[in-house]
Amino acid sequence: MKISPIDIQQQQFKVKTFRGLDPDDVDAFLQTVASEMEGLIRENSQMKEQQSRQSRELLDMAEKELELREILFSAQRVIEEMKVNARKEAELIISEAEIKSERIVADAERQLGELKSQIEETRRQKIQFEMGLKGLIDSFSRQISGNEAA
Repeated sequence: MKISPIDIQQQQFKVKTFRGLDPDDVDAFLQTVASEMEGLIRENSQMKEQQSRQSRELLDMAEKELELREILFSAQRVIEEMKVNARKEAELIISEAEIKSERIVADAERQLGELKSQIEETRRQKIQFEMGLKGLIDSFSRQISGNEAA
């Protein structure tokens, strides 16, 4: 059974004719107990309100913490994706550079081959020209020698 401050204030005691309680003392004590109880009830109420506020704040903080964790996780995932994409892009650039360098080397080797062929052809033509010129000189020399003998 719950007792309120009003119950305490309104409590009545039976007065015995012999050896009874002093009604003024009893009333004063009941008044003191009722006042104390009112204070305790008020304090209890305030503490319950404070606990309720703190519980709400704790829930809010827990929600914010969860949001921050999710944001952090998302940021980490984005960073990892950026790293992967950067690696792929770097590999693509390197691959393209290797292909270009292979083309450049192949073109240089082809040009070298063409130049060697041209040099060989020029040497062959020079030898041919020298042989033809020598043959012509020999022919003129025989003609001149043949004309002098005649």
